[in-house]
Amino acid sequence: MVQDIYPEPSNFISVYLRESAVSYYKRDKSRITRKYFMKQNILIVDDEKNTREGLKLILDNKNYNILIAEDGEKAKEILADENIDLVITDLKMPKVDGMELIDYIKTNSPDTETIMLTGHGTIETAVQAMKKGVFDYIIKPVNIDELNLLTERALMKKSMQEENENLKEQLNVKYGFENIIGNSSQMHEIFDKIKKVAPTKANVLIVGESGTGKELLAKAIHHHSPRKIKPFIPINCGALTPTLLESELFGYEKGAFTGAFKQKLGRFELANGGTIFLDEISEISPDLQVKLLRVLQEQTFERVGGTQTIKVDVRIISATNSDLKKLMEENRFREDLYYRLNVIQINVPPLRERIGDITLLITKFIEEFCKENNKPILSISPKAMALLQSYNWPGNVRELRNTIEGIVVMTTGKKILPEHLPSEITEHSKENVIKIKAGTPLKEAERELIRATLINAKGNRTKAANMLGLGRKTLYRKIEEYGLMTEKL
Repeated sequence: MVQDIYPEPSNFISVYLRESAVSYYKRDKSRITRKYFMKQNILIVDDEKNTREGLKLILDNKNYNILIAEDGEKAKEILADENIDLVITDLKMPKVDGMELIDYIKTNSPDTETIMLTGHGTIETAVQAMKKGVFDYIIKPVNIDELNLLTERALMKKSMQEENENLKEQLNVKYGFENIIGNSSQMHEIFDKIKKVAPTKANVLIVGESGTGKELLAKAIHHHSPRKIKPFIPINCGALTPTLLESELFGYEKGAFTGAFKQKLGRFELANGGTIFLDEISEISPDLQVKLLRVLQEQTFERVGGTQTIKVDVRIISATNSDLKKLMEENRFREDLYYRLNVIQINVPPLRERIGDITLLITKFIEEFCKENNKPILSISPKAMALLQSYNWPGNVRELRNTIEGIVVMTTGKKILPEHLPSEITEHSKENVIKIKAGTPLKEAERELIRATLINAKGNRTKAANMLGLGRKTLYRKIEEYGLMTEKL
């Protein structure tokens, strides 16, 4: 059966690829070979010259690149130098036999598929090889049709797996990590930084306004790190009094204070081996800053009311919407603690500075809340979308998400229209409307639009460029061209 060539689909991408390829394969098997397997490399390994040359002759007219090796030792050399898609190897060979070669391939070239050639007396051994990951085996003398079919199947499997990985990588690049949505240059920079920092042990400080998704970024770092199998423990430092926060972070012993009827483990112990996320780190009291600094330096602490020193291995990701440098100048935040926390800093831009991401977020949230409320997926009118895009979203992604949830719940038709939007959004849009008379020369209209956008952005050219969907250099050139450099905005 054709379907036997595919592994079980793990997500919608592989389902799509599997169904498409099966259909395509049924229509024209030879086209599959041309489409997917052009220039794929096959290595034939056999100590018998006639067998090597015969297999090469059979496969040579299939648009494959055929390489040959007279034994496993030579095959290893070729595998070290070439990107091999499929190895067809004999089982019994001098020096390095087929089983040893299979072990080498699985260790050093795990993406390479393998087919074993075997005689009637060694079928049991070939079956054992399949348990090690060999795609299939062929009994000598080789049947030409069987060889062609298994070769196509093995290469099809490899090609599909590569396509699956490529598509998943493209989705990651385009839409980010987990529930982080963004295709703006700012978000791409953040995604790149996460990829680099996640595998390390470095502490990370995430800086950004409330509602920008700092905790989501912290989770993304954790889940893309070697610590992902261990706990991710978040705590909001601004939501607790200093005494309660100390108990939450470090735990306490029975009898440590009134109401401490039994021992309680703190967040640092619970996060051992994993990651602790300290949100609103700027709200930690001076006394607690000293204790936190010790954990950062020595990875040790004592529970409240206890004497036993506890050692942990915890990565700390912290976040703030405050200017910690300013707090340091005011002696409200320790300088040594700041530098311990701020090994790597990620700055999250507010939503108003990445206008291009708003459409992606709106689309995602509409789909999410329609499914949650058992409603058909609503469409949105261009005018309603434009109103949502023009709003400055002071509460950032959190505000946008809550707004879209309310809109989805209250919309009774099939389309979201301007009248379904909250009044603060529609009223805000009236303040940002410019009137350009029909027939106005294009350059004059563009000049007025740029001028109005700069006023709306309070002269911030980077923000204005994002709002207009222009590169900064392009905007600077147009500002100079239209004589807006010296004009009072």
